[in-house]
Amino acid sequence: MTLPTRRPGRALTLLRAGADATAAIPAVHWPAQLAVSLSELDATWQESAQLCADAAWTARAAGHSVLGLLRVEDALAPGADPVATRALRHLYLSALRYDFRCPTLALLVEQLPPQERDGLDCYSRALYAFALLGQSRPEGLALMRQVLDDADDHLKTLHVLLHGLWLGHDLPHREEQMLRILDRPPFASRTDPIALFREAGALRALGEYRAALASIDRALDLLPPGDVSVHADLVRERSLIAAARDVQHLVGRPAEEIHR
Repeated sequence: MTLPTRRPGRALTLLRAGADATAAIPAVHWPAQLAVSLSELDATWQESAQLCADAAWTARAAGHSVLGLLRVEDALAPGADPVATRALRHLYLSALRYDFRCPTLALLVEQLPPQERDGLDCYSRALYAFALLGQSRPEGLALMRQVLDDADDHLKTLHVLLHGLWLGHDLPHREEQMLRILDRPPFASRTDPIALFREAGALRALGEYRAALASIDRALDLLPPGDVSVHADLVRERSLIAAARDVQHLVGRPAEEIHR
C-alpha cells in the first residue's frame, strides 16, 4: 500500500494539530477540534489513527476520557465530513479499547448498517478485531488476518491486534500468532517496550522463561522514565514469569527433595 505524496513538513503539522488538541484537555471541545484539524489536513486513516490513539490515551491518563465527552452517535453516525467522522470514531473506539470494554466496542460496530461496517477503514476494523479477540471470539482471527493484509505493517494497527490477542486467552495458537506479528518489520529494532511486554507474555505462556525474562528486562530498560502505570504492568509480568519458572522447577524435582 502506497501512501499519497505529502508536502514537506506535514509530519510536524500533524504533531502540532495533536498537541494543540490535547493541550485543550479537559475542555469539552478538544475532540471536535482535533477532528476538524485532521479534516483540514485531509488526513489518511494512518495519520488519524496515530493522532487519535495517542490523544485518547493522553485524555484517559489525565482523567478526562473521550467517553465522557462524546456521544455514541457523534462517533459512529455517518457525517457530511468523512475525515472528521473517522477521527471521532477513532477517538471513541480507542477510548473503549483502553478501558478494555470489548463487548461494548464489538456491539457498537455490529450495530452499524452492513454497508457502513463494510466501509470501515483499516484501523477501525482493527479495533473491532481487538474487541472480538479480547473476548476469545474465533471470528476475530479471520478479521485479524484481513486487517494484516491491508495494514501494510502500520504500527498502531499491529499494536491493536497484539493487544486483542494478549487478552484472548482461549484463542487457539494465540501465543504463536502474537510472535508472528512481533516478527514483522516495525518491531525488528526491538526498541518498543510495549511490544517487548507482549512478547514476554507470549513466551511465558509457551514456557520459554529465559527468553521471556530477557524480553521483559529489555522492556523495563527501554520504558521512558516516569511511566508509572505501564511500569507496574511490566513489573507484574516479570513476577509472573519468575513464578511460572519456579513452579516448573518444583514440578521437575523429586518430592523428597522439595520437602527437605
